[in-house]
Amino acid sequence: MTPRVKEILSWYGADSPGALTNLARLLNHGRLAGTGKLVILPVDQGFEHGPARSFAANPPAYDPRYHFELAIEAGCNAYAAPLGFLEAGGRDFIGDVPLILKCNDADSLNDGVEPDQAMTGSVADALRLGASAVGFTIYPGSSNQYEMFEKVRTLAEEAKAYGLAVVIWSYPRGGALTTAGETSIDVIAYAAQIAAQLGAHIIKVKLPTAHIEQDAARNVYQTKKIPIATQADRVRHVVQAAFAGRRILIFSGGAANFDDKALYEEFQAIHDGGGFGSIVGRNSFQRPHDEAIAMLHKAMDIHAGKTKVG
Repeated sequence: MTPRVKEILSWYGADSPGALTNLARLLNHGRLAGTGKLVILPVDQGFEHGPARSFAANPPAYDPRYHFELAIEAGCNAYAAPLGFLEAGGRDFIGDVPLILKCNDADSLNDGVEPDQAMTGSVADALRLGASAVGFTIYPGSSNQYEMFEKVRTLAEEAKAYGLAVVIWSYPRGGALTTAGETSIDVIAYAAQIAAQLGAHIIKVKLPTAHIEQDAARNVYQTKKIPIATQADRVRHVVQAAFAGRRILIFSGGAANFDDKALYEEFQAIHDGGGFGSIVGRNSFQRPHDEAIAMLHKAMDIHAGKTKVG
């Protein structure tokens, strides 16, 4: 085990050897093994957005096995998906890539103002499938947020008791926020802090903009002169919000965006700001296979500091 991975594991002193072993599995797998960086392939979009919107751009992706193969060939640290996809392909790829079972999901058929998610997987499912971690989405800013916080707390307690790592997707959303506020720097930093306080080992948030949503927060950002002008500055601040960088914080690969220059610049900003990596879904599996592999490899090289863009 590398000194960097040992250092990261030392931040989770309350956890059992089992949970730390599974966290180490994620950190020690794939092309980024041992670097302390992560690139994860998530495929929950079929549930969240529907099959055609998710997979018609690259029809082989309708097959659950395609995503296992993509994660393995690209050398991702892990593959995250809901119960059905993991059940449909897990037996064919036993031990080939660490798995994260996404335990709650929503669909786009009832896209209400106050978002919520249903429990669609369990700790028992994760253990049966040999997963290393469970994943859970929360929506800070939704009127359903407190119920979601309680559910993830219960799930995390059970997962940790059985030696699983916990990943929280923390996505600000709901009637309490403007559209711009969902990705504002103050709200994204707050979302990272909430996920850390809820016991996440790994936190996923969206890249923040320079917009400040809350008036009380704006006063602090201005009087304390917190740097937020560049994307790297904003990444650095969100990392700071995740317990001064002592929780693994990764960033969303964003909406489908085949402007590779912009995508690689985002990866570079995450690296420069001290982020731990990316979780890249539609920007990988909606591309032709070979193009997706090349993109993921370049993302990994940027996060590892092997190449630089911009």
